[in-house]
Amino acid sequence: MKFGITLRKASLLQHLSTGLVCILVLGMGCMHCLAQAVQISLSSLLKELADTSSIARFPQRYYTSHEASSYDRARISPDLPGWFANSDQNQYIRTETTQGRTEKVMMDADGPGAIVRFWLTTDQNKHGTMRVYLDGASTPQISFLAYDLFTSGLNVKGPLAQAHPGYRPDGNGGNTLYLPIPYAKHCKVTWEEKSQGARYYQINYRSYDADTRVKTFTNQDLESARPSIERVNQALAAPVVAKAPGQTSAVNAALAPGGKQSLALPGGPNAVQLLTLKLNPKLLPLSERALRSLILEMRCDGEDTVWCPVSDLFGSGVGLNTVRNRFTQVDKNGEMRCCWAMPYRISAQIALHNLGDAPISAALSAHTAAWIWDENSMHFHASWHYEMGLKTDPVREWNYNTIAGRGVYVGDVLALYNPLATWYGEGNEKIWVDSDTFPSHLGTGTEDYYGFSYAPQPVFLAAFVGQPRLDQEMTQGHSTLIRTRGLDAIPFRRALKFNFELISWKPMALTYAATTFWYALPGATSTVAPQPTDATRPVPTLEDARAATAVPHKPGAIECETMHVVSKTENLSVGVQDMEPFGGARWSAGKHLIVKAKHVGDELVLQWPSPDNVPHRIHLYPTQAPDFATLQLELNDHRVAETLDCWAPAVQPGPAFDLGVATPEKGLYTLRITVCGANANSVGAKYFFGLDYVTVEKP
Repeated sequence: MKFGITLRKASLLQHLSTGLVCILVLGMGCMHCLAQAVQISLSSLLKELADTSSIARFPQRYYTSHEASSYDRARISPDLPGWFANSDQNQYIRTETTQGRTEKVMMDADGPGAIVRFWLTTDQNKHGTMRVYLDGASTPQISFLAYDLFTSGLNVKGPLAQAHPGYRPDGNGGNTLYLPIPYAKHCKVTWEEKSQGARYYQINYRSYDADTRVKTFTNQDLESARPSIERVNQALAAPVVAKAPGQTSAVNAALAPGGKQSLALPGGPNAVQLLTLKLNPKLLPLSERALRSLILEMRCDGEDTVWCPVSDLFGSGVGLNTVRNRFTQVDKNGEMRCCWAMPYRISAQIALHNLGDAPISAALSAHTAAWIWDENSMHFHASWHYEMGLKTDPVREWNYNTIAGRGVYVGDVLALYNPLATWYGEGNEKIWVDSDTFPSHLGTGTEDYYGFSYAPQPVFLAAFVGQPRLDQEMTQGHSTLIRTRGLDAIPFRRALKFNFELISWKPMALTYAATTFWYALPGATSTVAPQPTDATRPVPTLEDARAATAVPHKPGAIECETMHVVSKTENLSVGVQDMEPFGGARWSAGKHLIVKAKHVGDELVLQWPSPDNVPHRIHLYPTQAPDFATLQLELNDHRVAETLDCWAPAVQPGPAFDLGVATPEKGLYTLRITVCGANANSVGAKYFFGLDYVTVEKP
């Protein structure tokens, strides 16, 4: 009996064991199903974009980062002619005929993947249709009804959709879209041209490992994600603050010349979530040289990870310039913040080092929070590379950084000094990752990389890009450009090399300081070493540049740009234009008065003092250009019989125009200029005009 019971128990245990095995197998099957479930979707990418800490872990679902762009296809190899070819517009992969339409292919990539940044611009008429085909479909998932990313039905607002400075819906300019567009199998983007113009584009996209499960973008997903999109936009526009509860470590540093103050952080594993530096307001304004000489150093788990002037680290470049970026914030009152996540496993220290010859006092604080350190956790790095005397003739490449190890590239700040009033930035970025034999990122221009277009443009600030400093409208003096990366971050398994081309409108010698931001697993190395001597160099000024390039006045010239404006048509734009891009020495003092008239009848009245009260013969020296007007002139209320045609096929100084003999009235000459039409060949604006100088001579 007992034996029988034992047998029944054994049989029961056997059945139970079999059942448990079945359950376990079923459970494993369910786990396998879960593993095969969607891993990447519009929703997951938006969540990743909103989380500033996610970027500090090496991607668990690995992807490679790529850029499809309109770069000049003559660029084939560094050892072949054309490597610096610069016709970076209207370049496509191929041309196709689809349902009777001619479509130019901008991007053609196998999945699984996702578009994560879409930048484009043009110089004129945008008529045409841009289409995004997903997973081999014959009809587009997204259509843009012009060469303009604001013309689709996506209805996405900023900061995820960003207009470039100078953007006009009906003309010049472009925009950038950061809304992710995931696809499981394939993505093709095409452009159907219905007009003409210079079409520039950059499409940054991810290519995931083949076994990654991606849910392809749909309109239904977009509508479901509206609340998430709104939250992401709010997060991207929010001030830089700590994102998680934790503790704050702080020190008030009073630094004599050469002095150094360290701040030990709590034992790990932790991560700095917010780093704040406040300059003593009693020391403001602090000289730009003194600020550049204040270095922030960081050491994590026995590795040196940060060595950078504080103003460059926080995105300001030279001096204190307002910054409002996703990861950094600078205020004119001397407060600087950044929210790059900075994890460490065991220990970390931050130090301020005053390399300058003036005392500095500042408050440094670090907000740390708990961090789960795993095999994908990375240290944050910031490297500062400075070089002066960078000649742009012949064209060349300049290295931002070359990194060995495993990590993710997440952004950079370029602080530069330009001695000339002319554009410096025709060069493109070239980024090689791991075993690339051709750059996986090859762009279309410096301003394009930094998120705007048709430079020069004024100061602007956006979530991931910006130009916090611009000393002069034609980029003479100091400029600062910033680009930080979210979903367009660039992972690398072995190495990354980032070069930027130096191509300018005129030969020059630039000064570049590039701060690169990157994460890496312990043991990674960089070719950029600390440069204490360069951090303490004198900082040149805009006035220094102007003095070195000053153009003399023409003999006897009375400059129109210095004359008193008595009156002008309402809203008429009147300003001074530096003529350096057109051969500045051909104009008196290298400048002229530019008047951006829009209509026939627009009027400007100028006045200048006479050397005496006797009659003089007056000559006017105008500028001629393809878009300039025809003018009617009156000197001291006496109409000049002949009109002045300011048109020419190129921008050039015009010949002397005789205004006749006139006697000053109360010691003054008054010149009335009225737009009366335009040459039949005039194009574009048509009614602009430029005035260089007048001469006053004995009759």
